[in-house]
Amino acid sequence: MSDSKPTLETLRDTIDQLDQQIQELINQRAHCAQQVADVKQGAMAEGEKAVFYRPEREAQVLRRVMERNVGPLGDESMARLFREIMSACLALEEPMSIAYLGPEGTFTQAAAQKHFGHAVKTAPMATIDEVFREVESGSAHYGVVPVENSTEGVVNTTLDSFTHANVSICGEVELRIHHHLMVGPNTREDAITRIYSHQQSFAQCRQWLDAHYPTADRIPVSSNSDAARRMKSEWNAAAIAGEVAAEMYGLKVLASNIEDNPHNSTRFLIVGREQVPPSGEDKTSIIVSMKNKPGALYELLAPFHEAGIMLTRVETRPSKDGTWAYLFFIDFEGHESTEAIKRCLKRVEEMAVYVKRLGSYPKAVL
Repeated sequence: MSDSKPTLETLRDTIDQLDQQIQELINQRAHCAQQVADVKQGAMAEGEKAVFYRPEREAQVLRRVMERNVGPLGDESMARLFREIMSACLALEEPMSIAYLGPEGTFTQAAAQKHFGHAVKTAPMATIDEVFREVESGSAHYGVVPVENSTEGVVNTTLDSFTHANVSICGEVELRIHHHLMVGPNTREDAITRIYSHQQSFAQCRQWLDAHYPTADRIPVSSNSDAARRMKSEWNAAAIAGEVAAEMYGLKVLASNIEDNPHNSTRFLIVGREQVPPSGEDKTSIIVSMKNKPGALYELLAPFHEAGIMLTRVETRPSKDGTWAYLFFIDFEGHESTEAIKRCLKRVEEMAVYVKRLGSYPKAVL
């Protein structure tokens, strides 16, 4: 009885045939993207505003990819593949420029690439305020800024920037933060006496460092990317940074995932200049200022409770006007175009001193 198992050569032939089919289908999709661009360009010629990047549409496509996936690739792995295909096709319509909190090689750049794919042009900014200004002025199509970390809390600079910037939140992306110990080509791995990293990364890897490099000097620098850059000329040093920085500077990773909390993650917001239509699974963010009186927070939150609206975050920041008033940053589930949220926000606006709607946007898919 003959063995019916396919041979290695047969399997490789099958893979080659599938690769050809996949390539042909991707190019067909790219041709459709070009036709979409032609339609939008025609609309622009007639005076209509054309929006090339549609956050709600991309979120819906990625959700469907994950829903219909049957394996053996995982849902997220399959969605990441489609994310890159969509990114390349969108670049045929209109190449996008994305501002992010730099420098290059940071987790914010990784978040930008995770959300938009690698076919966009990313531009590092020195501060969060600069990211907002680039988007507000139209120099960048979108910006990516960190807003909260699961272990370190909120990024107050980002919250403060929303109070004066004329931008909208168009999306969010969550990034699992993994720290790696890496060395340069000249490093003597048995003689490491100093370690460079950002102060926050040292805090997140303290237990691991205490156990493995208790006597090494921990030298804080402006960013993990700066720490990785220094490795080119050091022989007795290491750096703590992310995977993007290791790839960018050609460094060797000595130890992976050295963070003390394996669930450490950071949430980033995508800021733009337009409002985003509903995607089916959305969030809304607002800023509210109430009169300074007993029960103000209870009064503010009551309409959400009565309407059955799920709050996902409530943060408090002091007002910048020096009156000891406070601003409440509130995230909640749902899109502001729905009737229940319209009624809720109307009640909030009637009782509040100040309300600023930051936008409704799709929940993070990846």
